[in-house]
Amino acid sequence: MGDGNTFSSGLSMGELGARIRAERRARSMALERLAELSGVSRSMVSEVERGAKTPSVLVLDRLATALGTSIARLLDEPVRPDVVVLPGDRQHVVRDPSGWERRILSPVLPDVEFEFMRTTLGPGVDAGEFSPHAPGSHEYVAVETGCLRLTVDGVPHRLEVGDAAYFPGNRRHAFANDSAGPCVYYLAMTLGPAAGSHGRPPHGGHDG
Repeated sequence: MGDGNTFSSGLSMGELGARIRAERRARSMALERLAELSGVSRSMVSEVERGAKTPSVLVLDRLATALGTSIARLLDEPVRPDVVVLPGDRQHVVRDPSGWERRILSPVLPDVEFEFMRTTLGPGVDAGEFSPHAPGSHEYVAVETGCLRLTVDGVPHRLEVGDAAYFPGNRRHAFANDSAGPCVYYLAMTLGPAAGSHGRPPHGGHDG
């Protein structure tokens, strides 16, 4: 994720932490409640909000999921809903130390919870399991290069070049590359209307 102090957009850890804190407070959610919903320790949530620690992609996604939003919305301000061109050097890229990165291709629009991303998994990299999103969420995957192991609710599916898949976003889901070369895939995600109601924890495991 950036160099540990800033993200690809120039957003500092302190600014990201302030945004997470503002999203939490806007929902009248205690820090302990965010920790409970996300499955992230209270101390980690506190350090991230203070800008003292760089979260992994998985931790950041778990926090976003618990807040009923996406990584993209935490990293960027909404733009006016008109034609938006995102040059490559202005796209947000979040990197995980385990050897994978997520490039966010979609702009953040007011009241639109949609995210389009390009993910690269290094050889043999397992990105881990992501928490279910709100009911009514949808995820679409398409493999550009390599081979992807998509696991939904514990059931693995092997996707090769040109293959695509859909799954309800309120299922546990995980992404892994078992091959000796890199895997590149695209993922589009829409969050269900229940994403705005933060009264109950995600079903099942943690965090996509």
